[in-house]
Amino acid sequence: MLFLPAAALCCLCSALVVMTAELIQDQLSLTRRAGQTVSFSCAGTDQCDYDYVFWYQKKETETFTLILYIDKSDGAIAKGFNHPQEDDFSAVKKQNSCELQIQNVKPSHAATYYCSCWKLSSGGHLYLIFGSGTKLVVTDEQVVKPVVSVYPAASRAHLEGKSSLLCLASAMFPPLVQFSWKRQKENGQLEELPPDEREQLELRESGRTAAILLVHQPENSTYKYRCYVEHEGGRVEAQTEQEVPAPAASCPPEREPADLPAVQQADLVPLDPLDPVQSECRVKLLCLLYTVLIVKSLLYCCGLSLLMSLRNKGPSTCCSHAD
Repeated sequence: MLFLPAAALCCLCSALVVMTAELIQDQLSLTRRAGQTVSFSCAGTDQCDYDYVFWYQKKETETFTLILYIDKSDGAIAKGFNHPQEDDFSAVKKQNSCELQIQNVKPSHAATYYCSCWKLSSGGHLYLIFGSGTKLVVTDEQVVKPVVSVYPAASRAHLEGKSSLLCLASAMFPPLVQFSWKRQKENGQLEELPPDEREQLELRESGRTAAILLVHQPENSTYKYRCYVEHEGGRVEAQTEQEVPAPAASCPPEREPADLPAVQQADLVPLDPLDPVQSECRVKLLCLLYTVLIVKSLLYCCGLSLLMSLRNKGPSTCCSHAD
């Protein structure tokens, strides 16, 4: 049998769970009341090179804890890994998947549950692959779908030749969501965004989650973007499509000579500190100014050190000639 000591295996889980998620756990969260039953699904187990599928529990303030493993060939279950609630759990095998089950949910079961198995690399090395995890929420509250809105977003990237959109999911329970985007071509067909044309940043706070999409928008394109939010209550689509705004220039264009007399009075007006374009240029000018001052200081110090060195050598040379 191919197992590791429980402590070493748990440390390995905590290091690898962020690195890879090749098993399929498509349930972001499951909400149950105390006393109900719950099942966590793990698909894609046909890619495991050994028959054992492991189930782990991860509480917010604790490390990964191995609960049990199931033999996907015959459904046999093995426990005995010192989990304090191991008797509350069972597992069943299905075609190309398996499930972890709790027949009587308790508040102490609230945690995130991960499945894992061994895989053999092309070089003959064993490594663990994981699912993305499913969070169990134990409460009497009802599941509420998120309200989804999408807006143009102003950001520093907008000044660097990129465009950005903000998708906001709010008023949902539980608060765990997952964002995805599609764009609509001129012919109306929807397509997934190529990975090399997008970046995404997620911001979470109490009651809402926002995703900022940075798009490397091709010139003269007229794509419209749709935001989708996966939630325990179902998939929610933003009601409106959004075109990305054109990227702003990094600095204002230079004025033509003919325009100078007409704008001389306007030049006397102080720069607007809230104008992102003007602020960006002022920051660049300040950086350039400080760089020049630092270089001048370094040259002055080097010159002064050279003069002091020559001055110190002068007397000793004279004395040697006198001798």
